[in-house]
Amino acid sequence: MFNKRLAREGKPVWGYLLVTVGVGIGIALLAVAQAWFFSQVVAGVFLEGATLSSVWNFLISILGIIVLRAVFLWVSEISAHEAAIRIKSNLRRRLMQHIIALGPLYARGERTGELITTVVEGIESLEEYFSKYLPQLFLAVGIPLLILGFVFPLDWKSGLILLLTGPLIPVFMILIGKLAEKKYLQQWQSLSWMSAHFLDILQGIATLKVFDRAKDQTQVIERVSDSFRRSTLSVLRIAFLSALMLEFLATISTAIVAVTIGLRLVYGTLSFSSGLFILLLAPEFYIPLRLLGLNFHAGLSGANAAARIFEILDLPLMSVEENSEINKNNNDNNDNKNTTFENNSTKKEYHGIVADTKGNSDENLIENRKGQVLFSDFQITLQDVSLTYQAGEAPALSGINLSLSSGERVALVGPSGAGKTSIAQILLRFIEPSAGNVFVNGEMLKTTALENWREQIAYVPQTPYLFAGSIAENIHFGRPSATIQEVWSAAHKGFAHDFILGLPNGYDTLLGEGGTRLSGGQAQRIAIARALLKDAPLFILDEATSSLDPNSEYAVQLALKRLMQGKTALIIAHRLSTIRQADRILVLDKGRIVEQGKHEELMRKQGLYSQMVTEYRGDSI
Repeated sequence: MFNKRLAREGKPVWGYLLVTVGVGIGIALLAVAQAWFFSQVVAGVFLEGATLSSVWNFLISILGIIVLRAVFLWVSEISAHEAAIRIKSNLRRRLMQHIIALGPLYARGERTGELITTVVEGIESLEEYFSKYLPQLFLAVGIPLLILGFVFPLDWKSGLILLLTGPLIPVFMILIGKLAEKKYLQQWQSLSWMSAHFLDILQGIATLKVFDRAKDQTQVIERVSDSFRRSTLSVLRIAFLSALMLEFLATISTAIVAVTIGLRLVYGTLSFSSGLFILLLAPEFYIPLRLLGLNFHAGLSGANAAARIFEILDLPLMSVEENSEINKNNNDNNDNKNTTFENNSTKKEYHGIVADTKGNSDENLIENRKGQVLFSDFQITLQDVSLTYQAGEAPALSGINLSLSSGERVALVGPSGAGKTSIAQILLRFIEPSAGNVFVNGEMLKTTALENWREQIAYVPQTPYLFAGSIAENIHFGRPSATIQEVWSAAHKGFAHDFILGLPNGYDTLLGEGGTRLSGGQAQRIAIARALLKDAPLFILDEATSSLDPNSEYAVQLALKRLMQGKTALIIAHRLSTIRQADRILVLDKGRIVEQGKHEELMRKQGLYSQMVTEYRGDSI
């Protein structure tokens, strides 16, 4: 199975693949030379009574050829695997960049386990496609033709047998491959479903325990695992059948050549040395075809995985996202990876991230961030913005007109599903409006480079995500070039410093996936410290205190107050205490702004805002 798109992925490493194929041809030529020397030695010793000294040079040549073939085989393996590794690395990077560019809305719409399987197992399954199947595809054509070129001049009858029987192997391989294609697709789907289900169970294990449904899930796991077992066994049965047929055809074809050569040797129509030479070459003729058949299943598995990989890569991005990807490709060693920051004197390592301890003053902070320029003063305007997530659904936003000036604090309130978070998603450019436009200082936002725009924003969501690693690493995400002293300062301003010092290893305390070991309020304060460290001019706070206990809320409120000092803020909140400090309150309902003004003004109007405050007074709105 030759996949044109996968072959194009190999274009950057064609040099390695050509070396693999070229060395494979060299191995075949050495096999021909070895067969010729061996036939000459056997014919000389048994028919002509040659002595050891007379054939010594031939024997040394055979030994040298064996050693050289081993070296060539090693070079072939190295170059093939190097090509596969480079292709996998490039494809995995592009796939991850594309998934990230698609944004959180896409990720939430997919099963995380299935995406992980595609990124990890799917990419890994391409190893044998590029290291074995693709080179063997060319060798299966080149080597038999090469051997026929040596056989036909000596014995056209044997050459004709090889020419007629050789194609039977790829024909049977294709027929069996057609049967196996569906089975391989089922196996890949079963693996993806099983991985996704296992991850769902691990992430929801607390819920399963609370509702006493863990034992039920054991039975589900058993069914999913059994489905994968059956699909794998069906694939193995076809693989074994394929191997049996290929070996049978190659053995029978070699036997036919041997019988015809033997008969002609008996009747004296073919010389012994020529007959032995051709007989030794016959297996070499079929070996590349047999290997192609054996690797065909690896190629089929890789092609099925590639179909899902390319399905994701073909998902369209917003035009601004595409421009962003161009910028990201020029910054492969970005700060969201294990990043090393150079230091004039000392540096401190935090489990994979090395923090710079070289001083960076506020005056040169902007220049240290990838050359981006922060807006010192701006006006954000949403003009007739509407948003529909899927065709046929009710719009999440309809005709939104909103302005946000530098230094202003605007709060968005409303019932669940009113469209508050959708406005934040648009400003973060996770999604584009279905209609209308967003302007910054009179210029359309979508004309601004995405990476540059997000440099202007610090985002604190309702449930912040903390990565597995140390607390210092997680705060450093706000600005990887920050010194450890700046990290401590940000944590102190975010009212996180004291509780961090109370942890077993302070800032070096390792967190589990999602920030396990911390309470909701502690995780929120880490997120606020991260936002403080970034020091962006625009803050978006998405219900940052909605699920906290009173004590945690008080600490977070103090941290938020410091966070928003002198900054522009868009606040999505339920708590009255959170929005009282806003300069303007916008009330949304069913995707529209139905009221706006200060708290006292809205209370006097006795509208939706007043009803919500009255209903949830003392708790939330």
